[in-house]
Amino acid sequence: AWRGIRAWLGVDCIQHLTGCDKPCSLCFQRLHSGVLRDLERQSQKKENIRLLEQQIALTKQFMEERDKELMEKGSQQS
Repeated sequence: AWRGIRAWLGVDCIQHLTGCDKPCSLCFQRLHSGVLRDLERQSQKKENIRLLEQQIALTKQFMEERDKELMEKGSQQS
């Protein structure tokens, strides 16, 4: 991802040096918004992993409780 950003910045800055009509701050605004999107994605990924781990723990707890109840019912019927 960073290689693409560096290449894009290189081309963009060359355009500025050759008389491009875009203001130079535009390239930094684009870079900044890209970095913010990356940070958002990283944050969302961490949240998704946290939720998945929570779901796994709850599923394990449910299965243990279910198995315990089944064993208790089995021993009561004997």
